[in-house]
Amino acid sequence: MKNESKTTTVGLVVGDYVVLAADKRATGGAMIYHKRVKKIHKITDYAAMTISGLVADAQVLVDEARYVAKAYEMDYGKKIKLSSLANFMSLVLSAYLRYSPFIVQLLLGGVDEGGPSLYYLDLYGSVSKEKYASTGSGSPVAYGVLEKEYRSDLTLEEARKLAFKAVETALSRDGFSGEGVDVVTIGPNYFSEETYIMERRLSPSTRF
Repeated sequence: MKNESKTTTVGLVVGDYVVLAADKRATGGAMIYHKRVKKIHKITDYAAMTISGLVADAQVLVDEARYVAKAYEMDYGKKIKLSSLANFMSLVLSAYLRYSPFIVQLLLGGVDEGGPSLYYLDLYGSVSKEKYASTGSGSPVAYGVLEKEYRSDLTLEEARKLAFKAVETALSRDGFSGEGVDVVTIGPNYFSEETYIMERRLSPSTRF
């Protein structure tokens, strides 16, 4: 079994919030190995990370991000900034690149004292701050939806629906994405997780 997860993940910033969404299918080659995978992982009470790529690599990086955030808070008595955590993860990725690269794409999103932020990271250690982003095999489809419909003045409910729609649309075009959509919303002193399982194709009247 190849521990590889091709996927669709999405993140966007709107108002004081960050919304993350991801599908729930894990694949290895042409095989579907799991239909209830969690691809959005809570890092702290104010941040979460989406994963795509090799599952084992991504799990190591999620654990590392959690450890660094917790250690920083214990050492300094305050929460680590999202920009600092993103830069640290970038250093980890680039340090391992030459001899044992982490085959991943990550979205790190959350809300700290500086407000909401979303960071994209890839296996090379590249890091960029974005208003919206998508990773995984379904990202070209998801980007088509985001680029058409994203606005900085979206309401939170509109943003949640857009994140869901971007992933759901990718599900219909990308064979490596499927089964359902997880949606995480992070705001000031707010962290919400929701799951929508798709046992069958939803009609317009029953969609999110």
